[in-house]
Amino acid sequence: MRADHPRRRTLAAMLALAGLALAGPAPSASAQSAGATPTAAGEAAGWPARPITLIVPFPAGGGNDAMARIVADKLSGALGQQVIVDNRGGGGGNIGTRAVARAAPDGYTLLLGHTGTISVNPSLFATAGYDPRKDFAPIGLMATMPVVLLAHPSFPGKTVADVIAAAKAAPGKVSIGTSAVGTGGYMTAELFKASAGIDATLVPYKGTGPLMNDLVGGHVPIAFGILAPALGNIEAKTLRVIAVMSRERFPLLPDVPTADESGLPGFESVLHYGLLAPAGTPVPIVAKINAALQALVKTEDVAKRIRAEGGAPLTSTPDEYAADIDREEKKWSALVRRLGLKGD
Repeated sequence: MRADHPRRRTLAAMLALAGLALAGPAPSASAQSAGATPTAAGEAAGWPARPITLIVPFPAGGGNDAMARIVADKLSGALGQQVIVDNRGGGGGNIGTRAVARAAPDGYTLLLGHTGTISVNPSLFATAGYDPRKDFAPIGLMATMPVVLLAHPSFPGKTVADVIAAAKAAPGKVSIGTSAVGTGGYMTAELFKASAGIDATLVPYKGTGPLMNDLVGGHVPIAFGILAPALGNIEAKTLRVIAVMSRERFPLLPDVPTADESGLPGFESVLHYGLLAPAGTPVPIVAKINAALQALVKTEDVAKRIRAEGGAPLTSTPDEYAADIDREEKKWSALVRRLGLKGD
């Protein structure tokens, strides 16, 4: 459902009023780009001289695609060359991500980075084929998006504590819908099960669309997912939000509690979006894109569009994004190892 759909105008307007760190040792973007040759560094002075490709490792229409298109047009104006969005789905996001890792480090191929592809997949998929720390030069963050726990109106539970109690009362009988294995919704569900100590049946769908259809139809009682595809149904009261998985309440939904305050202390699952380039991309190019990205994310127009997708604008330096990747990868890879999860 597009952000300008009539059923979402009210919530989109509220999002425009909303406003939503990470640390840890990580290789700096400067260090990752230090391998650039003198020739490449010289080319940076005239960059960009031709269109730039921004690869989205998922099909058009999803959250990753929306985030990419929000910034692509504005970056085109800021950089003086067209930024073309190229959707390369497949392999849980690995195919497109791997293509950028192997691309020439000349600033003409960029990646829409996402928690799932950058911080989850390398440990979840044995065939991912890239290292999040060695194969990319982080450019900067652009947004965060909390995962939410959604429910069909017929589901009796009203709180996270209710969901946990229901699962403990009937082990394996409570079904939880998610998007595909390895995505933010799926990993959040696995983290939820492990943190709550419950036995529930996960039902992964190939995409967010089929998941929302089954949730609205009552074929699956609850689900973990992102907010944007559910906005219209929440407004129409055909779905309700049990909790947000961020540490702080989401400004759009001030009356919806966090998981932390409603039965699962310390729980957090927030997706992070940013731009990356192949490792070895000249530092001046990384810095130029970062400056343009920070400036546009701070504009009210772009901030509104990010909020209309259920996200929160966020800017960072390349080094801060590198630290973010390091922290998130450690968190999710530990879960993958502990539970023996496999995406292949």
